[in-house]
Amino acid sequence: MEESQDNGLSTESLEKDDPLQSTSPQISVSEFSCHCCYDILVNPTTLNCGHSFCRHCLALWWASSKKTECPECREKWEGFPKVNILLRDAIEKLFPDAIRMRQEDIRQSNDIAQSLAAFQKYGNDQLSSAPNTSRVHQQRGGGFFSGVLTALSCVAVVLLVYHWSSRESEHDLLVHKAVAKWTAEEVVLWLEQLGPWASLYRDRFLSERVNGRLLLTLTEEDFSRAPYAIENSSHRRAILLELERVKALGVKPPQNLWEYKAVNPGRSLFLLYALKSSPRLGLLYLYLFDYTDTFLPFIHTICPLQEDSSGEGIIPKFLDLKEPTWKQWREFLVKYSFLPYQLIAEFAWDWLEVHYWTSRFLIINTMLLSVLELFSFWRIWSRSELKTVPQRMWTHFWKVSTQGLFVAMFWPLIPQFVCNCLFYWALYFNPIINIDLVVKEVRRLETQVL
Repeated sequence: MEESQDNGLSTESLEKDDPLQSTSPQISVSEFSCHCCYDILVNPTTLNCGHSFCRHCLALWWASSKKTECPECREKWEGFPKVNILLRDAIEKLFPDAIRMRQEDIRQSNDIAQSLAAFQKYGNDQLSSAPNTSRVHQQRGGGFFSGVLTALSCVAVVLLVYHWSSRESEHDLLVHKAVAKWTAEEVVLWLEQLGPWASLYRDRFLSERVNGRLLLTLTEEDFSRAPYAIENSSHRRAILLELERVKALGVKPPQNLWEYKAVNPGRSLFLLYALKSSPRLGLLYLYLFDYTDTFLPFIHTICPLQEDSSGEGIIPKFLDLKEPTWKQWREFLVKYSFLPYQLIAEFAWDWLEVHYWTSRFLIINTMLLSVLELFSFWRIWSRSELKTVPQRMWTHFWKVSTQGLFVAMFWPLIPQFVCNCLFYWALYFNPIINIDLVVKEVRRLETQVL
């Protein structure tokens, strides 16, 4: 009998010495931490969004910001937040010593006492006000950016319906028309897309009524003498190189975004979303599966060997591309590792003369995506989660690969109108969404500082 009592006393003494002895070894204080002070929750207050904070932390946040929204996700709360009694009792039973120490520190702070008093007074005023106030706040919407997104969505629908109604023009592009059927005007259009310098020879081709069949018969000797008289050897070489590509394909090769989309609708949509959500994997895909047609022009644009001061446009630079040098690879790999979105921005900048507004949308979007990626790395660093980076990378790779395979399987069943909607939404309206995300990240960073 005495022996059993001694065992019971020894067990009680052990539990008093180690308050975590009676709890599960998987439970720790960090699992019940406040996302404002990053310490154990004291009088936990749970908001409508599900996030819980210390009562005094929420009071300090409200006193400093005068906002009735969650410090973490910025969702507005309804009514007046109350203490989560069940969570409070569980934490006090699991970690009584830690709660006792925290409560003593809170009582010694005059700022906390004043904030709690002002917060409670605000709550009393809210309870005494009209009961339909929360409903009115709910009907006011989600702020400025939600209204902008709604308006832009309506504009997007109108634009896409217009594009769908005029979709025949896409099939009239020269990338879909055999070169032998080109008219004289279409030959001139093909010529002018080689660069501003090509306008010097526009009248000569029109006066001779050079159609597609005649174009296929012309040689370098014909271009060098009258009536064409193209004396500039670099101009003559650019025309001949492009003409060889036309002869090989039988149609005009794509030379801008819209022509590339018309020829490769699935690949253009895939690349647009891949370069947005995973630029490194997207560029790796170009290197492995589209090296000559897309990757080589890309790397020669963003990592040129020397500055092009001729002013002859960007198209002639892509007509006779060589293998990148070690210097180009080194510059590319550094940017690829640390600033992948800058690569896309530099490429879009080089195409400003061809795609004036589209390039600007891409540049703004890449800047916003770079900021969001920086915030993600900062969050991982501040939470000491660097060890999870390999696992996160593998998870992201698996997710992107699975989504790509899923889309490839069902691509023949997806209507072209849906593809156009996704394409133009990602191209023109994603920057607005990313602005909203950057604003939220900045607000969250301010919350952590407070």
